[in-house]
Order: sequence, then C-alpha cells, then structure tokens
Amino acid sequence: MLNIGLAALVVIFVLVLVQRVFAQGGSFFLQILAFAIANGGIYALVALGYTMVYGIVELINFAHGDVFAFGTFFSLSVLPILGLNEGQPFGVGTAFALLLISAVTMLACGVLNVGIERIAYRPLRNAPRLAPLITAVGMSFFLEGVLFLWKGPSNVHYPNILPSAGFEVFGATVGVKEIIVFVTSVVLMIGLALFVDRSRLGKAMRATAQDRDAALLMGIDIDRTIAATFFIGAVLAGAGGIMFGLYYNTSVFDLGFSAGLFAFTAAVFGGIGNIYGAAIGGMFIGIVRSFWDGYFDSAWTDVVIFAILILTLVFRPTGVLGMRVPEK
Repeated sequence: MLNIGLAALVVIFVLVLVQRVFAQGGSFFLQILAFAIANGGIYALVALGYTMVYGIVELINFAHGDVFAFGTFFSLSVLPILGLNEGQPFGVGTAFALLLISAVTMLACGVLNVGIERIAYRPLRNAPRLAPLITAVGMSFFLEGVLFLWKGPSNVHYPNILPSAGFEVFGATVGVKEIIVFVTSVVLMIGLALFVDRSRLGKAMRATAQDRDAALLMGIDIDRTIAATFFIGAVLAGAGGIMFGLYYNTSVFDLGFSAGLFAFTAAVFGGIGNIYGAAIGGMFIGIVRSFWDGYFDSAWTDVVIFAILILTLVFRPTGVLGMRVPEK
C-alpha cells in the first residue's frame, strides 16, 4: 500500500508539473532547465566527496559541506591578490588567473580535509561508529565558527567576474555562466571516474573500499589511500565552492550546512558509496530544486528535498545505483 501511495503521489506531481509547464510556456521551461543543470553540477561535485569518503571508511563526513564553504571564502580572499575585480573585461589573463586561483583553492581545501582526517577521524577509525559521527558533527560546527569569525554573520558579496553574456534558445536566455559551471562540473566528474577506474591509486581506493583487511595484506598503504580519498573529495568540493561564488556572487558562513545537506541527499539518492550515483543524484537534486522554485512555492523547496531523502531511505536505502552488500 505504501508503494502504491508513493507511486500515486509521484504521478499526481508529474501531472501538475506538466500542466504548469504548458501554462508557463517552453521558454520558461528551458530557462529553468539551464539553472537546474548549473545547480546540479555544483551539488554533484560536493556529493562526490560524501560518497567517496563513505565508500572507503563508512563515515558521513558532515564537515565536508563546510570545506565547500571554505573554498568559497578562500578563493574570495585570493581574488584581489591577482587583481581580479568586478566589472573588468573577461579575457585570457582573467581566465588564466581564475584557473590559478582555482588550483590554489582546491589544494587548500584538500590540505584542510587531510588535516581533518588526520586529527579528528584517524584516531577514531576503530572506535564505535557513533564516535566518529559525533566528531564529524563537531568538526562541522568548528569550521562554521571559524568562517563566522573570518567573514562575519552577514552575506558576503562575491565579485561577478564571469561574463554575463548569453544567447537565446527558443526564447530562453542561456548564460555563459551556466555553460561554464556545467562543463567544468562534467569535466571534473569524468576526470574523477577515469582516475578511480584506471589509476593505481584509484584501484587501491576501490580495493580498500571493498575489503580493508585484504587490501592491507596485499601491501596497500591504507592510511595513505584514505588520506588521498579525503584530499580528492575536498578538491572537488573546493572547485564547487569557487563555482558557487562565481555563479551566485554571494556566500555566507553557514553555506556549508544547507549545501552540504542537499549534496548529502544527492549522494544518498544516487547510492552512497557509488561515484556515478552521486553525479546522477546531484543533477537530480539540482533539477528538483530549480523546478520547484520555478513552478511551485519556493518556501517548500527544502521540505521537498528532505522528503526525497526520507523516502529514499525508507523505500530504497541503497539509492538508485547502490546495491546491498553484506555487513563486514
């Protein structure tokens, strides 16, 4: 009966959405879709960090969202050093400076996350599962407090550096910002998938996730592999933080809390521990959020996102691409 009721709710929602799409017109639909894929790309990058860490150490790193927010604040502080200011023309020099800032920010986020793993999580690796989980929540609050002291409680303006130009597609304006964010996200996700599938370290990460004791017996350095996983996840979160700032032109100290929960929902929906599932989940959550904001009451958006999280845990705990594994 629960399955039938859920299916009925989904059908009703789809019918109402289709009716409102036709009422608003095709151009509005395409405009919302452009926003959705940009949002989805950012959420997917953050969700990948959640799913990688859980897949290898079975820990929900709640501080990961705050590492994402740290990437936004850190890049904001580095922008003036390289002379990037709002309103200047976007050229080759600006693009090169942005790439350099992105690399430095991603490296800083990676070092921060490795430090968190070394100080807060590694001593508790063999402790009961509740201990590292509480530590992760505490680390999240600690980072939020640091960001609060760094930039204050109010929203912080992020310079609008990317070109604001766009082009029309069937009446909808697709901005260069949306294209840059989406393409960058896809490139990073493809690069991560190739790295995990084909590199030596990626194979070590998959082996450690499958059976840590057997991987240790085969000569894999478990500590190094786990630290590399935290580093790579934070690198992606740092990239997402930069793109969030460049796209929305704002940030706030508790950004990691809300964005982190959305990304965590994306990881659970796609299948926590599954890289491809996290990418799909991030895109799905971005689409749901943008379309709900566009066609329904935006005050209910957070409720809908967390309802998706609850329904996923109730009806399919393994997510869309996840699969049941025996308890180790």
